[in-house]
Amino acid sequence: MYDYLIVGAGPAGCVIAERIAAILDKSVLIVEIRNHIGGNAYDYYDQHGILIHKYGPHIFHTNSKVVFDYLSQFTAWHLFELRVAANVDGQKVPIPINLDTINELYGLNFSETDLIKFFELAAEPVDSVTNSEDVVISKIGKDLYSKFFKNYTKKQWDLWPDELDPSVCARIPTRTNRDSRYFTDKYQVMPKEGYTELFRKMINHPNIHLMLQTDYRAIEQVIPYKRLIYTGCIDAYFNYKFGKLPYRSLTFSFETFDLEYYQNTAIVNYPNEYDFTRITEFKHMTRQMHPKTTLSYEYPAAVGQPYYPIPRDENTKIYNKYKAEADKLKNVWFVGRLGTYKYYNMDQVVTQALNLFESLKSLENI
Repeated sequence: MYDYLIVGAGPAGCVIAERIAAILDKSVLIVEIRNHIGGNAYDYYDQHGILIHKYGPHIFHTNSKVVFDYLSQFTAWHLFELRVAANVDGQKVPIPINLDTINELYGLNFSETDLIKFFELAAEPVDSVTNSEDVVISKIGKDLYSKFFKNYTKKQWDLWPDELDPSVCARIPTRTNRDSRYFTDKYQVMPKEGYTELFRKMINHPNIHLMLQTDYRAIEQVIPYKRLIYTGCIDAYFNYKFGKLPYRSLTFSFETFDLEYYQNTAIVNYPNEYDFTRITEFKHMTRQMHPKTTLSYEYPAAVGQPYYPIPRDENTKIYNKYKAEADKLKNVWFVGRLGTYKYYNMDQVVTQALNLFESLKSLENI
């Protein structure tokens, strides 16, 4: 008899498992359908000995000292501030759009004050921002929208920006200074030994047992447990009774070159050319010393491993039906990007798991 069965060994499942095992001193069984821990943050050394991220680049960033301090128990870090370039009009310019982006793209010599005026003139105000196209055009106008956002969004989501919730493009800021960092969080770091090692240390506890390549439905009637924490797709748990929640997926191709580095930044976006959306060079992030370098080419896909919940009103309505069913259950909790159908960053997933643990402490009278 396990005290807790946790479905999924990704960040949410590993965090809540560690807290239950270490603080509550309860027994935990983690069941993971894939052959590894870490979820989509899983990394490994490829055939050339280069540390790569199997499911696309994961950059840890947060403003939460609580989250940073918690994860620091399981890894040492190195500092890393992500800088991304976009291949636009034959030039590789900074994204998010900043002062250097505009000056390089248009051959200008603007000051910050000039750029503020430029955006004010280019912007096309809308009465009510209802979609992602409105978000961008109302701030920077149609030309920059077309160069950086329109086609990239279509490739990524197979929807035009005017078909998507405002939150999608609102995630990417526009700056009037020269700050070329993709994120501005207080803590921007990478685990020195990789994410897989971080999560391995996290769940290395005598109260935690792990079963890989196992569907929890195959064992839930065989292995007894008291409480269930589910980090998989919430619609799958309910056998899709209200319909399937749609996700965008990704596929990757990897290529290794006999070069120390291939590109100047970790990530280069391709908004308008090619079928892939971006090229990632992992050594920029991992700081690994190696004479070769491995790249990943990222292709959005309609089917496959679920990555991104699609933020549209009709999908939210379906999710809310599942959430209403979930709220009726006793001793069952849903957590993580798939369990709550939300496009969370990694630190937000950790926060959600830590918050759930605080609720479990109260339940256990601790």
